Amino acid sequence: MHFDYFIPTKILFGAGRLNELHKQKLPGKKALIVISAGKSTRANGYLDRVEKQLKLANVEFEVFDKILPNPILSHVMEGAQMAKDTNCDFVIGLGGGSSMDSAKSIAVMATNPGNYWDYISGGSGKGKPVEIDPLPIVTITTTAGTGTEADPWTVVTKEDTQEKIGFGYEKTFPVLSIVDPELMTTVPPHLTAYQGFDALFHSTEGYLNITTNPISDAYSLKAIELVAKSLADAVKDGKNIEARANVALGNTMAGMVESTSGCTGEHSLAHAMSAVFPELPHGAALIMISKAFYTHYLNSGKCDERLINMAKAMGKTNATKPQDFIDALVELQTACGVDNLKMSEYKITENDLPKLVDNAYDTMGGLFKVDMVPVLKADSLKIFKDSYK
Repeated sequence: MHFDYFIPTKILFGAGRLNELHKQKLPGKKALIVISAGKSTRANGYLDRVEKQLKLANVEFEVFDKILPNPILSHVMEGAQMAKDTNCDFVIGLGGGSSMDSAKSIAVMATNPGNYWDYISGGSGKGKPVEIDPLPIVTITTTAGTGTEADPWTVVTKEDTQEKIGFGYEKTFPVLSIVDPELMTTVPPHLTAYQGFDALFHSTEGYLNITTNPISDAYSLKAIELVAKSLADAVKDGKNIEARANVALGNTMAGMVESTSGCTGEHSLAHAMSAVFPELPHGAALIMISKAFYTHYLNSGKCDERLINMAKAMGKTNATKPQDFIDALVELQTACGVDNLKMSEYKITENDLPKLVDNAYDTMGGLFKVDMVPVLKADSLKIFKDSYK
């Protein structure tokens, strides 16, 4: 029994906790606030509330507001240049996973030379070590999906080569994160579902990963339980603060899974889908392939006990067979109204599927190496074909 444990982030969790931002020991005197290019962060008043908190703390700020749902390299470089030009000494990611991930990548490039892709391992990245510590990072999440508030990871797409690759190390953990379920009540139902399943799959993948350990297992099963119990309620009624809080806690714990175990080939396949077809939300891509992916695990017969344990965590307390997990997964997708998502609606054709397999292995192929069950290229193509609608 050998494992490392390192999660250095201070997390303020609970309804209303954003109001305490000004009381925290912030890591600098001027922040670059990173938000999405959409309207919601401003329209819902979240940016204004953060700005007021910073003013109370006597912290200056600039706002970078170009982040896309699938973040891109050029915006990371532009945001980093803005941080340099305006002498920001820390970065705040405000919004969903894309804004928080981008904040981490911007923090790296605000202090280091060259291009962000110089530091990426995989694909066309150069895999250089990060020589200078990034700016400190604060995350304030308005969604429950990626768990990036509790892990070091960030995922960015190099748009010209359609490579979507993850990056992170101990210095890209946020120093402070605020998880306030009140900020999540305005997320539309379909996005609530996509994000919730992303959190769920971070946990299921972490549980079916060869790097799993007793700590990550505990986080995984509890996160699965929380998301499965309350996601449909949060989708049905976004103002249900108890359901929002349960899903938010499941999501943050899923981030802890990502910090102690990690993702598998399921995420690599889904990243390839949205790298090539950037209009496809990441969570939707995961949902599309999930039944076929976990059926591949089931058919191997190698993880029966773990599949049964996940079924029990999802509410099938009398589960006795691996199929019970697949059934629970499909039932939750049906309850959330996302059981019939179609790749074809995002202009993916069956002829594209081999290209997506190659993209997954060329960019984040390392994730297939930690699957408890081997997922070969032929297996991946079958998973895509079985998922295609």
